[in-house]
Parts: sequence; structure tokens; C-alpha cells
Amino acid sequence: MKIDKDKFKVHSWKNWMSLLWIINPGSVINELVFGQRVPKITLLDKTSPEPRFKRTFYPCPHCNTLHDSRKWDSSLPTGFKNWFGLYCDSCGGVIPCIRSGFSYLLLAITFPIWGWYRKTLKTRWIEKQAARYENLDYEKTESEFSGKRWWLSGMIWGLLMFITIGVVLPFFLDGSIPKMTSLLLLLLFWLAGGAVFGYSMKLFTDKKGVGATIKT
Repeated sequence: MKIDKDKFKVHSWKNWMSLLWIINPGSVINELVFGQRVPKITLLDKTSPEPRFKRTFYPCPHCNTLHDSRKWDSSLPTGFKNWFGLYCDSCGGVIPCIRSGFSYLLLAITFPIWGWYRKTLKTRWIEKQAARYENLDYEKTESEFSGKRWWLSGMIWGLLMFITIGVVLPFFLDGSIPKMTSLLLLLLFWLAGGAVFGYSMKLFTDKKGVGATIKT
């Protein structure tokens, strides 16, 4: 797919946000439980004056359609259950996504359980996708960090990190669970971190473009 780099800034898996997703243990819950995914390629419209979340697009490598990223906002049903990737409602293909390193590890360990049924599961998943995108109204969707929503999103992120790193990871590594005092301190730490994360993402997603002129 040929991308107009005068109009779009291309972000691959090497982008810092994608790398954070890959190394973040909490991404396991997002990917494997909720089915929230991040595409391998993201395009940012450099010519639009709109906020970042309104000028971000996901290209489909199968039909070259540029999808508004808001199609997969967490406020919509299509923001979840994307276990096999992001469905392209233009051609029926699947937009490739990155995966957390911890998800790869967990999937590898549990492969004998689910691996035999992967093709069947994916086929059934694809069959259900078209209906999920019918009458999808995403253009009025606001960023999950807009207004005061950043606070709730930050707290949810903090709780997920607390559960993953403070409880699940220690139990998975050596079968232990931290003492109550340690858990409370970890909870406070991650909630504070969630507040910082939420507000930082608000500033990031609400950042408006400069509306630069396309080169001719």
C-alpha cells in the first residue's frame, strides 16, 4: 500500500506508544480478555487541524481503505472482541495488529489447549464481524480521555496494572501473593500512576494538528 507521506505521518510498531503496549504486562488483559488491539500501522493526518483522535487512521493492507480509528473506540462494541485483529468492514479482511510480548508468552504456554481450534475459532469470529459494523455511528465519538473521562480511564488503567503486576504476575512467577500492606501500597501507587497516565493521554489525544499545507 502506497502512503502519501506528505499528508500522513506513519507510525509502525517501532513507535514509542506501540513499544509501550508491547512491553506492558497489563496489555495481556486488554488483548486476551477484552480483545482490544493496536494495529501494526497507524497514520496521523498532518494536514488536519482536528484533535489527534479525530485525525488518526488505520489502513487496511487488503483493500487500501483508511479507517477512522474511532471505529474501535472503547465506548463502542467494536472496540472489544477483536481477538484476531481489526475487522475491515470494506473488504472483510483483517487488519494486522501488534501483540504484547506477555500475550505471546501466555499464548505459547497455553497453545496445547487452544492451538488445535485456532482456525475454527477465527472462522467463527470472522462470520460474526459484519453484523457488528452495521449502522455503526462513530463520528460523534469523543476520546476516552476527553473532558473528565481521563480520570475514569486512568483509574481503570491503574487497577488493571495493579491486578496484573501486583497480583497475577507474582502468583504466576512463584505462586505467591504479596501481603496486604504491600498490596495496599501497590494499589495506591498504581492509582496515582493511573491519574498521571490518564491526564497525559488527555493532553496527547486532544492535541490539535497544525493543518499544514500539502506539498505539491
